[in-house]
Amino acid sequence: MSVIGLLNEKSLHADLKRLTAQPGDRFEVPVDRFVVDIVREGLLLEIQTASFGAMRAKLRHLLKSYQVRLIWPLALEKWIVTLPAGRSGESSRRKSPKRGRVEHAFIELVSIPDLISHPNFSFEIVMTREEELRKPVRTRSWRSKGWRREERQLVEIVERRLFETADDWRNLAPKSMSGDFTTLDLATEMGAERYLAQKMAYCFAKSGLIEQIGKQGRSWLYRWADCA
Repeated sequence: MSVIGLLNEKSLHADLKRLTAQPGDRFEVPVDRFVVDIVREGLLLEIQTASFGAMRAKLRHLLKSYQVRLIWPLALEKWIVTLPAGRSGESSRRKSPKRGRVEHAFIELVSIPDLISHPNFSFEIVMTREEELRKPVRTRSWRSKGWRREERQLVEIVERRLFETADDWRNLAPKSMSGDFTTLDLATEMGAERYLAQKMAYCFAKSGLIEQIGKQGRSWLYRWADCA
């Protein structure tokens, strides 16, 4: 096995790679000018636990010649483990009130929206229970709130969901969304925040799954492409 790409591999990435692997798979394989997490016969598998934007160029290049599956972990439940600042002290563990939902994938997919409909692209969401390890740090950044995320650790895989076809993506929307709709309609029917519906609509529009057909008041009006 090549050690390329393993030096900075985090726990969550390593566990997902191990639990995704099948007999005969190869790991950390150079393909063209990139290193791919898992190479399976007829399929390249990339596990991404960070921003999709960071691998935009890699995906676009590989999709020209290969079938590529992007695998992304979604924490349905998360426990926050606070580590002591030094060697002394005790850690604490609490359950985060935040819960993940499949639509959160579009927060990342807005970086690669057109790839959703690429014939060589598939997307797999691995729904998990995780621990997030945090450590106190001295910083003036208000964003960090005095903490730094050290690691994400896998507790359990709950479910996997694969998106390969236009119908797979369309099935994310409620069946009631068969006619014209706005992002407010979509958010209401899904029981989701509107910003998620907006990101979802943006990705679907860029991938050709839906089209803008006008406006309803101040909101864009959309229609499924095959209903035009």
